[in-house]
Amino acid sequence: MDKIKILWVDDEIDLLKPHILFLESKNYKVTTYNNGRDAIDAYEEGNFDIVFLDENMPGMSGLETLSEMKEKKSSTPIIMITKSEEEYIMEEAIGSKIADYLIKPVNPNQILLSLKKNLDHSRLISEKTTLDYQKEFRKIAMELAMVNHYEDWIELYKKLLFWELELDSINDQSMIEILESQKVEANVQFGKFIERNYEDWFSSKGEKPVMSHTLFRELVVPELVKKDKPVLFVVIDNLRYDQWKAIENVVGNHYKLEKEIPYFASLPTATQYARNAIFSGLTPLEMEKQFPQYWKNDVEDGGKNLYEAEFLTAHLKRLGLNIKQDYFKITNLAGGKKLADNFKALKDNQLVTVVYNFVDMLSHAKTEMEVVKELASDDKAYRSLTSSWFKNSPLLEIIQQAQKLGFKLILTTDHGTINVKNPSKVIGDKNTSLNLRYKTGRSLTYEDKDVYAVKDPKKIGLPAINMSSSYIFAKNDLFLAYVNNYNHYVSYYRNTYQHGGISLEEMIVPFLVFNPK
Repeated sequence: MDKIKILWVDDEIDLLKPHILFLESKNYKVTTYNNGRDAIDAYEEGNFDIVFLDENMPGMSGLETLSEMKEKKSSTPIIMITKSEEEYIMEEAIGSKIADYLIKPVNPNQILLSLKKNLDHSRLISEKTTLDYQKEFRKIAMELAMVNHYEDWIELYKKLLFWELELDSINDQSMIEILESQKVEANVQFGKFIERNYEDWFSSKGEKPVMSHTLFRELVVPELVKKDKPVLFVVIDNLRYDQWKAIENVVGNHYKLEKEIPYFASLPTATQYARNAIFSGLTPLEMEKQFPQYWKNDVEDGGKNLYEAEFLTAHLKRLGLNIKQDYFKITNLAGGKKLADNFKALKDNQLVTVVYNFVDMLSHAKTEMEVVKELASDDKAYRSLTSSWFKNSPLLEIIQQAQKLGFKLILTTDHGTINVKNPSKVIGDKNTSLNLRYKTGRSLTYEDKDVYAVKDPKKIGLPAINMSSSYIFAKNDLFLAYVNNYNHYVSYYRNTYQHGGISLEEMIVPFLVFNPK
């Protein structure tokens, strides 16, 4: 292995001979200079791994040398060494993106620690993370065999997500593959859990989680009735838990997280069902009965989410909340910009509701557009794409405006999404719904093991298109493929992001409450 090359610049370099001999005994190669100008020439020509730079040198100062070095090669770590503890020097050096800061007199072990921190940091973190996950692997496997309550599933899913993000950051492919197999097994068990318990969540017996139709009443209303701050209620369509984690630190620049309450998106985990349920506070079956003018079933023509504002207004009235509120649905860049520019006009509202459709558009675009398929080829890339979008989106501008006006922020989603890998054959008549993760219709033929089949939809709060309609929900990472033109269908939709079915990724989603910083 090549020796690590150190450039050390100090006008009293001769006094540092013991330090240099110590480093050379540890197999580092040290090149020394006693002035900034000669060091810059050597730095430009040489391929150094790291630089130690004295701040207080005659002629060209350490800060001036630092500035020129950063202009030439910004990625090489530079460690500033100084006698001075004056704050302005530290601030200027840190502002120039130094890797570390040491105060003279330094001892050899301080130097070695700084080298380890800056050069072996990634390796040390990688080794520790891998070791920690190997220890956790057995514990997760044991928990998977025992988990049998919705709260346990939430905790297990969050644990799997934590390790997914940790392993992603060190890019250990072998460990990532092991974790992927654990996620697959978790979804197999989760599908069985939903099959056993989901119907009970719509009866009066037993415990049940917060779900789409109870979310507003149970979690949003308590924040509204405090009346301590106006509320910005943002529903980002189709935002998975891991995608939230990818943007968490950006939101954290403006808001302090007060509550994180994962909830269960109701079936089907599709926009027309889950999001309408959030705003109406009703199951789809109740919406069809109470608001036939607003509700459309799968096979009916026309938009399925055109009346969210009306559902919300009626819901607030039922709850006895007579408040000043506005609802906005953002479906394109221009709409987001317009709301960001005009947000100050809403400062007297008690509630501003914003539905932001971008993530849903992105996931569907992945199916249709090769370029998006490339950009979001797997979950890690999908998170990265979400993060890039959010950092440059009008939604972030809206959140910043709300923070300045003292709004409390509530952030959530209607459902998540899953990367589908494997087809499952299904046959239905021409009136069968088109979604790839669930179907509703008459005379459905399907693989029993692949789906959760519901013969009596009203038992889970769903309307039936006709007397003999049933629902089937795909489990795990399956997508429902028609037998006709099967091979084309499979190649077209494999490795695309879909929703509507049963998976941890689709059903366990975040609800977050923040106060402005």
